[in-house]
Parts: sequence; C-alpha cells; structure tokens
Amino acid sequence: MNLQGIVAVSGKPGLWRALAQNKTGYVLESLDAQKNKLVANLSTAKLAALSEITIFGVDDDIRLTDVFEQMKAAANVPDAKADGKKMRAFFYEVAPEHDEEKVYASDMKKILTWFHLLKELPLFNEADPTQAPAPEAPVAEEPVVETVAAEAEPVAEVPKAKAKKAPAKKA
Repeated sequence: MNLQGIVAVSGKPGLWRALAQNKTGYVLESLDAQKNKLVANLSTAKLAALSEITIFGVDDDIRLTDVFEQMKAAANVPDAKADGKKMRAFFYEVAPEHDEEKVYASDMKKILTWFHLLKELPLFNEADPTQAPAPEAPVAEEPVVETVAAEAEPVAEVPKAKAKKAPAKKA
C-alpha cells in the first residue's frame, strides 16, 4: 500500500495529497470528490503523514499501514458510524494488540473513515516504494580472488613554505 504523500491536516476533515511545497508550507489537494486545494502553512497547521502514524499498542506501537492491510483482508469492515462496541470488536480482529485504554472510539472512527476513503483509490493497492523488496536467495558461487602486485611509488615530499613573521608593533 502506497501512502506516500497522503497527509491528515489538523482541523480539516478528510485526507489530503501533498502536491507541492513552497516557503511557507505545502499545497494540498483533498482526496474526496471535490478535489479542493489548500495551502497549509507550517506555522499554523499540523500535518501528519499516514505512512508515519502509529496506534498505541500494549507492548509496541502498531503502524497504521499494518492495520490498513489487516482491514483490507477483513471480510466485513464496519461503517465509521457504527456503535463503539462494534468498532472495538472489529479493532480486536484487525489490531489485537492495540491498547484499549489509549485508543479511543474517536480514533477508531477516524481510522475507519480514512480506510473507506482510501480503499477506492489505486494507490491503496500499489506497493509501498519505501519497502525494499524481499532479497533474493544468494547464488552459491566460488569467490573470485585476485591478487594484485602493486609497486609502491615513492611519494615526493613537498617543501613546506616558511611562515612569514609579522612585523613587530611599535609602541
């Protein structure tokens, strides 16, 4: 899942795609049908990249992209307007290690809203460019060993320049 360039802006609903950057902030475009443009000033707005967001876990934090992958594989994803018990049960299914005390119903509602917005986009099914592909199995070859005989050439010494003495100051 390729979430590079997708951000959430504090105080603004929905998700935004970063189009360009200028001196004061970012030019953003909404991911909804309206395709609204917004210039987010870095001194007043807080941006959070979806690829960097984590959810509180019991032991370790859980990456949002991992939760989205589990949601993609889930059979029935509830609507963001579902009751809290249904959302909590679903989150135990897709993120069983989330911290129940720190992950609020409003957080789950926001994640479900984001998922429903993103699942229709082609970037949701693209591979993440920051994730390196799995390394291929090494081929068993005999190492090639070359011996190079190099003659050491004498290095010519460069004469040091004499430092000039500063003239004595007259009192």
